Amino acid sequence: MRIDLHTHSTASDGTDTPAELVRGAAAAGLDVVALTDHDTVGGHAEARAALPEGLTLVTGAELSCRIDGVSLHMLAYLFDPEEPELARERELVRDDRVPRAQGMVAKLRELGVPITWEQVARIAGDGAVGRPHIATALVDLGVVASVSDAFTSQWLANDGRAYVEKHELDPFDAIRLVKAAGGVTVFAHPLAVKRGSCVPESAIAELAAAGLDGIEVDHMDHDEPTRARLRGMAADLGLLPTGSSDYHGSRKTCRLGDYTTDPEIYGEIVRRATGAFPVPGAGG
Repeated sequence: MRIDLHTHSTASDGTDTPAELVRGAAAAGLDVVALTDHDTVGGHAEARAALPEGLTLVTGAELSCRIDGVSLHMLAYLFDPEEPELARERELVRDDRVPRAQGMVAKLRELGVPITWEQVARIAGDGAVGRPHIATALVDLGVVASVSDAFTSQWLANDGRAYVEKHELDPFDAIRLVKAAGGVTVFAHPLAVKRGSCVPESAIAELAAAGLDGIEVDHMDHDEPTRARLRGMAADLGLLPTGSSDYHGSRKTCRLGDYTTDPEIYGEIVRRATGAFPVPGAGG
């Protein structure tokens, strides 16, 4: 089995619609794909309706969190999307995305970049606006060569000149809320140092003690020594090690299935979940 547990669609900051994403996952030879848009489940219905036969959909979301001033992302799988407390927190994060993005546009204009809010809003479309949309605008303007080049201290990284904070969950609350909704939590790309500051390993241990289920080990932003370090950490802390592409369509260079999760680990994630179940494709 080939299992990719971290992808994004136009419901947040990917460039493929949910339907295009699941069709692309099948064409890439995947057996299982998780749709984990940022702080939203808005793409799940379309993905279900278009799900090709032979492909299984794992519903999820990537939750925006912050601990001790450091941003981190929490992948949440197979939770009940109607659970009210978790739904309310997702809404608070989404509602803060527009003023936050507008603040980053204002900072960029102060730095002499001829970017406009209308340009960013057009790129975001109906998706949850975020930094990748602003980064795409910077590429279109010729300010940077690629989206990844925008995520530096010069521009949009967590310590960047144009960075603006947004409402984010406490990760301990995120774990509690996802568990209460019957879901499973995995810390996304925990040591992706080129994105900015990372939480210390001591905090990962505390999150594990609070009920974190896993950590994303195999990821494009982790080099081989980092993956080995994380694999050892997962073994020491009793965490499930996952792998995934973090696919964003044409916005990033990674492809569906570039990194995958071991079938036994996937089986354990499914076993632990009670809020929702994987959706088998019926040839949508």
